Amino acid sequence: MTRFKLIVFDWDGTLMDSAAAIVAAIQAGCRDLSIEPPSDATARHIIGLGLTEALQVVLPELPASRYPVLVERYRHHFLAHDEELVLFEGVSDMLEALTDAGHLLGVATGKSRRGLDRALAESGLAAFFQGTRCVDECHSKPHPQMLQQLMAEFDTSPGSTLMIGDTTHDLMMARNAGVAALAVAYGAHPRAELLAEEPLYCAENVSELRTWLIRHA
Repeated sequence: MTRFKLIVFDWDGTLMDSAAAIVAAIQAGCRDLSIEPPSDATARHIIGLGLTEALQVVLPELPASRYPVLVERYRHHFLAHDEELVLFEGVSDMLEALTDAGHLLGVATGKSRRGLDRALAESGLAAFFQGTRCVDECHSKPHPQMLQQLMAEFDTSPGSTLMIGDTTHDLMMARNAGVAALAVAYGAHPRAELLAEEPLYCAENVSELRTWLIRHA
């Protein structure tokens, strides 16, 4: 019998190896507008938030009228390289094993609907996920709305739902929704910051994550 009926994954930095590309696109967009780009560490910290919210955090002094322009430049640079992005090794096999074990799978992401649908199609993972929520449909993490909507869609309780992500934003969203959380230390945020949020476990790679899930989920 499964402990968690619904397992929800973050996308960037959890399933897809895209954190470095996101950082590079943020920095390139800033340079396009003659704005001092944030450091790698600062840019990595805001991964997982909605794009506009993330830019407001990292560049709070920027006039409001310039955020849409920066968003456009970010998307230009990210899309120029998104076909080069790959899944972390073992992701497809892990999702197949979880599906075979009877879990429902979902995605809760800071990506736009258009961006997630493109990523699902290009990665070949679309068939694994019964439900997905994006930042242009819900409040940005760490607000619990994405998880709340997925639980309502599949009639699952917080106690039978698990959130998996690579950022503290993911773990805080889970806590705000009353949902258990797993962290992965191979994405955007450092292991120490993730552990401070007290996840059930913090995996160093997908193989370790899969092993924990098969044994405990």
